Amino acid sequence: MAARSLGRRIAKILFVSVLAVVLVPAALVLLYRVVAPPLTPLMLLRGGKVEYDWVPMAKIAPALARSVLTAEDEGFCSHHGFDAKAIEKAINDYLDEDEERTLRGGSTISQQTAKNVFLWPNRTWLRKGLETWFTIYIEALWPKPRIMEMYLNVVEWAPGVYGAEAAARHHFKKAAANLSSREAALLAAVLPNPRRWNASNPGPYVSGRGETLQGRAARVGPLAACVTS
Repeated sequence: MAARSLGRRIAKILFVSVLAVVLVPAALVLLYRVVAPPLTPLMLLRGGKVEYDWVPMAKIAPALARSVLTAEDEGFCSHHGFDAKAIEKAINDYLDEDEERTLRGGSTISQQTAKNVFLWPNRTWLRKGLETWFTIYIEALWPKPRIMEMYLNVVEWAPGVYGAEAAARHHFKKAAANLSSREAALLAAVLPNPRRWNASNPGPYVSGRGETLQGRAARVGPLAACVTS
């Protein structure tokens, strides 16, 4: 009798745990489909002053979405959250590490959005697993324009500076809606390392990268059709 009661309790705990794993992420993703995040885990972990001002996609220069797409994920409009080739390369790079093994690369804009909105920045298998889980929900429950809107509003563009509006004002003293194609390209150019590189005071690499992205963004055409008109 005691064994049967214990078995039922364990089964109940497992059922509730599975239900939480399935429903809690879905509920959060559904909530953020219509609500802007007040803060993100990264903002809380970084600490210090936070510059963050959410704006709708209509108030972000289309050049920024095009530039970010060409810089980070040209297949964004056609994939379902994951880039198989990039993932394969990331795994191969991980397996080739001779010393400290870390997970690098392979992330689409959808995956980066999952990480930036719901998770923490460490490169671990646990975080990558949760990132994958949230990405599946994001792709299933948000349209592509919402994913891009969310990404542009929460990504870090300088120490303590999050989102397109705060970044535009911090770097160029203007609203995100008024960014030029050059300014948008420079912001996209620093995304791999925004705490080290500066969009408003670019070094040779960022300046050259910005010029390349500006040209590519002007020609991106149908590749960005899901997020820009």
